[in-house]
Amino acid sequence: MAAAAVGVVVVVVVFLAAAVDGVAGKDCTNGFPGLTASHTERAAAAAELRPDGEVEAARVLDLLLPHGHGHGDDHDGDRHLTPTDESTWMSLMPRRLLASPASSPRRDAFDWLMLYRNLRGSGSGAGAIAASGGALLAEASLHDVRLQPGTVYWQAQQTNLEYLLLLDVDRLVWSFRTQAGLPASGAPYGGWEGPGVELRGHFVGHYLSATAKMWASTHNDTLQAKMSSVVDALHDCQKKMGSGYLSAFPSEFFDRVESIKAVWAPYYTIHKIMQGLLDQYTVAGNSKALDLVVGMANYFSDRVKNVIQKYSIERHWASLNEESGGMNDVLYQLYTITNDQKHLTLAHLFDKPCFLGLLAVQADSISGFHSNTHIPVVIGAQMRYEVTGDLLYKQIATFFMDTINSSHSYATGGTSAGEFWTNPKRLADTLSTENEESCTTYNMLKVSRNLFRWTKELSYADYYERALINGVLSIQRGTDPGVMIYMLPQAPGRSKAVSYHGWGTKYDSFWCCYGTGIESFSKLGDSIYFEEKGDRPVLNIIQYIPSAYNWKAAGLTVNQQLKPISSLDMFLQVSLSTSAKTNGQSATLNVRIPSWTSANGAKATLNDNDLGLISPGSFLSISKQWNSDDHLSLQFPITLRTEAIKDDRPEYASLQAILFGPFVLAGLSTGDWNAEAGNTSAISDWISPVPSSYNSQLVTFTQESSGKTFVLSSANGSLAMQERPTVDGTDTAIHATFRVHPQDSAGQLDTQGETLKGTSVQIEPFDLPGTVITNNLTQSAQKSSDSLFNIVPGLDGNPNSVSLELGTKPGCFLVTGVDYSVGTKIQVSCKSSLPSINRIFEQAASFVQAAPLRQYHPISFIAKGVKRNFLLEPLYSLRDEFYTVYFNLGA
Repeated sequence: MAAAAVGVVVVVVVFLAAAVDGVAGKDCTNGFPGLTASHTERAAAAAELRPDGEVEAARVLDLLLPHGHGHGDDHDGDRHLTPTDESTWMSLMPRRLLASPASSPRRDAFDWLMLYRNLRGSGSGAGAIAASGGALLAEASLHDVRLQPGTVYWQAQQTNLEYLLLLDVDRLVWSFRTQAGLPASGAPYGGWEGPGVELRGHFVGHYLSATAKMWASTHNDTLQAKMSSVVDALHDCQKKMGSGYLSAFPSEFFDRVESIKAVWAPYYTIHKIMQGLLDQYTVAGNSKALDLVVGMANYFSDRVKNVIQKYSIERHWASLNEESGGMNDVLYQLYTITNDQKHLTLAHLFDKPCFLGLLAVQADSISGFHSNTHIPVVIGAQMRYEVTGDLLYKQIATFFMDTINSSHSYATGGTSAGEFWTNPKRLADTLSTENEESCTTYNMLKVSRNLFRWTKELSYADYYERALINGVLSIQRGTDPGVMIYMLPQAPGRSKAVSYHGWGTKYDSFWCCYGTGIESFSKLGDSIYFEEKGDRPVLNIIQYIPSAYNWKAAGLTVNQQLKPISSLDMFLQVSLSTSAKTNGQSATLNVRIPSWTSANGAKATLNDNDLGLISPGSFLSISKQWNSDDHLSLQFPITLRTEAIKDDRPEYASLQAILFGPFVLAGLSTGDWNAEAGNTSAISDWISPVPSSYNSQLVTFTQESSGKTFVLSSANGSLAMQERPTVDGTDTAIHATFRVHPQDSAGQLDTQGETLKGTSVQIEPFDLPGTVITNNLTQSAQKSSDSLFNIVPGLDGNPNSVSLELGTKPGCFLVTGVDYSVGTKIQVSCKSSLPSINRIFEQAASFVQAAPLRQYHPISFIAKGVKRNFLLEPLYSLRDEFYTVYFNLGA
């Protein structure tokens, strides 16, 4: 029987064994007694601490058990062991290595090679890397990619760099040093890194990965010193403990894992630490880090060996019914460096066949599984394919990606609802604030990236682009370092700031999604360029991100620049130029033609020579002698389109997201999602771009009261004064921004100068395009003389102020009050004949015409709605604003 076929048998047998006695494969999703799979619920339980920092077990159970996920009510430890037929296992696995008689405490030798061959079927797999890896695309080193300053990607990278530099080494390693019995300086961080939290230490692993990749991307010397200090500190800890063990929590946690008792994902944390150290070695060149990883791998090899000897192989599989991260992935990576058979075998032992078996038989039965527990297992399966050449694991990854894309992903490319997968093609039921856990997007990008490297299928590159733009760029709060989100809300009228977690904080969150977040923004250059090895250098450019690549194999530097994209100029325009150390470099350049573009209007020129028709969803391939004056220009039309939610029930067919090329557009809205698409097939009939002149017509009106600055605000159908926001990207900033324009909408008016005074205008709330404020202080889509205001010099005589006079009632103005507070309603009042009253009136009717708190994003559209119009902007650009992703087009 072929090795691949044997692999199928092994995985499927394990899967079938897990279904014995009616216990479905779902029991393998974090099935420890007393625990749910959700990080969110576990963190809530961990907040219930005794004064000594230990979790009160009874309280934890009280919090968690009502929220179980199909694991049953029997919490006896043996209930959660994977049921197996012992006779079946005996033909596949080594027998239990029983202790010798009491007179001789010696156990039989544990043969890792024998175990490996039984797990895989036959053969050692040695040499499979060369056999299967020769056709794989080579990753461009982050050391050779530099993002172009000033772009959105560069800004995201720099914001993340600032955060990594803010973090203090002593505080990061505090719990590690304490656990090792070494003196610890300063105070530990809080949140999930707090000294009483069982997951402590996980973020430090992410920090090591992120800093290694950020240093490769920037060569920042200060960052290099910080990450080296962390490695040195961990080296001291491992040396002090002496066993190879390295963690911020006691090894007793693994006693509980092996006894199938409640504990919060210790292998998950160990994976982060091992991966971070391995990245410090492979990316940053720190050889000390490799020694630490090898010591950890050997320690856990002994632990797993002891579990199999003391109990059985089934007990080890059962211990994986708790989140174990990508233990298989990091161990396969380690094996490619050490060639140590036990590292390869140990990787196999973390492959979690009860989940991979479902994918091996190509069953979409992932509903009910904790998403981020299992995506890393698939990534490990991908690494297994690269290491062993076992085609089964390529098929598993391919089927998994196809399953997510077809049935379980949102328009953003993200997946999961409340951290879990739900029923396939039933996503309309899941829309909430708790969609698309950031960790899952980070890991799905790895899955798609690997598949592209194997196949060069551009659908995977298209997915990567969509998920990167909408799912990664969206989780950072602008340029605020260390402020990221856990979930990406998809329900109508939701905000990134208002959800279960909301925005995190720099020093007291450290969620799992903070760890993957700092990694994501450290490696933004890692999936733009891929090389093919061979006689002639070949470079594949699959993402359009302004950057420069040092293509050493061809002796060339490739510079990629993009013209800023706007909703008015509906083209992605890319400029690729080369510079060569010497002329006459023979090489092939393959550039991706995105599937979202159209052939009509697409254009490619090389040195101003038209290259003819180009086809969306394919590569444009150019082979030539490249010189320093070569210039490739690409023009891709970007069109608006709608995309139905993945739900096959007819009643939800009208729920559609709106996309502009790869950008998901969100409508500024607090819940209304009824668009007015009508019966037209032309999206341009109900969605139109925001003219560039509109930004020059924006203004914010302010007043001083009680020593504070207040802003005129339009919200919930009324005008009131609100305190000026201290940060950008808030709903208050939106409500305090108005478009002020003549009744003739084509008229030009620059609110940034003094031209407002003496003009008759309409005042349109920023987030309600086409709606104007009336003289009755209502909002209306009907524009008439009743919606005109005269902008006159401020009645208080201040040269910088203006007053807003009603067009229908000369002498009557919008007024506030004196020494008012937040929420004071705007009123209409007219001049009095009494001078003393007039002085108060003049102050209350005078506003400073200030710069707008908000501007239109360059990619902005207006969509017609049933009750109101929607301002559409890219989801990634939003911060605290309330928005809607899916619209009801059948209203």
